[in-house]
Amino acid sequence: VTQFKMPEDFKSVLDKEVVGPSTEIFTESDFPVQSFKPKVQVPFHRLPGQSPRKVEVERRRRLYLTLDITELLSSKGIDSNQLMPRHYDPDNIPAIEETKDSVFPIYLPLKVFDNDEYDCRTPEEWISLGLEPGSSDRKPVPGKALLPTDDVLGHEDPKSQELTYEWIDVGVLDYDKETDLYLVHKTDKKGLVRDEEGRPILNGGITAEG
Repeated sequence: VTQFKMPEDFKSVLDKEVVGPSTEIFTESDFPVQSFKPKVQVPFHRLPGQSPRKVEVERRRRLYLTLDITELLSSKGIDSNQLMPRHYDPDNIPAIEETKDSVFPIYLPLKVFDNDEYDCRTPEEWISLGLEPGSSDRKPVPGKALLPTDDVLGHEDPKSQELTYEWIDVGVLDYDKETDLYLVHKTDKKGLVRDEEGRPILNGGITAEG
């Protein structure tokens, strides 16, 4: 019986047996799968005629992936690079005609607008998304942060006039409740959150050595 003989390169045969697009994630990632799932106010037990909870979660996940904060701000005429306050430059004061109303900076402190009353998750809940079932290690949570493109000058003088700020993909490592600040780390070209030695950053970067 020869028709049941398996080919030598069986994997190539399986690769050709592709029926259609798949939702399986093939790319390597340092983020847990559940960290990309949106929070929905949908009952676990559906009524007849209503969409299942998993379907609603997947629909919103795909919708949110199509949204880009840079494009959303640009559509409203907002330059993200001007959102960060800079040092006052007395030698470069724009004319009143250029600013249309005043020579004061065009920004206000973030705390004026910072309101978490309508947030769908608390900071602790966001950070807990990095925990995978059965694992004691907490992975980073994906996010966007307005950061300087120059890391060296950005650390030395974050309000320098020479810096350019952009929305950058980051991994959220930790949250400080006292200062209300997040610790983030830029992703590399492959979208991974790795240290200088190429190892995944776990538990907010805290190692056994501290």
